[in-house]
Amino acid sequence: MNISKNEQRVLHALAQGGLIKVIKDDKNHVLEADCITRDGWFLTACTLDVFKKLRKRRLIRSQGGAPYRITRDGLLAVRAELCQR
Repeated sequence: MNISKNEQRVLHALAQGGLIKVIKDDKNHVLEADCITRDGWFLTACTLDVFKKLRKRRLIRSQGGAPYRITRDGLLAVRAELCQR
């Protein structure tokens, strides 16, 4: 599966315990998606297009109105990276 660099960054942040919070309008359409790392930082690589691609491929999902988290398929699709702390 071909995954772009920004999609890899988002999946890696989610695999480490991050989440994606979305803002929706009255018609329940997603207006904005914010990726928040486990440390509380916002990830700028998470655009609305990246969010839609990850959701379409079922690499992330939300249960019961909770923030979006990585799925098992997402964990298998992410490549290992060194932690740059």
